[in-house]
This record gives sequence, structure tokens and C-alpha cells, in this order.
Amino acid sequence: MTPGAKASGPGPDDHAPVTPDWNCGSCGEEWPCATKRIRLLDEYQVDRAALSVYLGSCLAAATQDLHAAPVVSLQARFIGWVPRGGRTF
Repeated sequence: MTPGAKASGPGPDDHAPVTPDWNCGSCGEEWPCATKRIRLLDEYQVDRAALSVYLGSCLAAATQDLHAAPVVSLQARFIGWVPRGGRTF
């Protein structure tokens, strides 16, 4: 690696999911763990729709890997924690 270059891939504190179990690679909790949830809310604070799309795609992938898990529990785990804002028309 050239001097000053960064290694690609998730770092040790990125709290990225490890498949096929969908556990956090940093803390070992179910992903998204509490730390990652806070980071995602901060990252997507202006675009909750984009956060929902991202988490929905993660949910779809996780249902393939965690096919024995109840769908309702996966929905709660992946998207049920996202705060819902009131609509403005």
C-alpha cells in the first residue's frame, strides 16, 4: 500500500454488518446495533426516505440469509426503529 493510502473496506469501528448472520462486526450485537442506528440517523438526518430505502434493501437481503427468523421481528430490527416524522402538505 502506498504511504498515506487508506485500506478499503469497513474499519474496526464502522459497525458494519457481517453476513450471513447480520451481526455487527464491531460490537457483535444484531445489526443495526445501537451505535450504528445513531450514526445512520445522523448521516441521513435530512433524507429519512433515503434511510428507509437503504434499510429496506438491507432487510430484503437479511430475509434471504435469516430465512428462519420471523419477518415481523426482522422488520422491527431493520426499519421499526426509524422515527416517523409527521407529513407536511
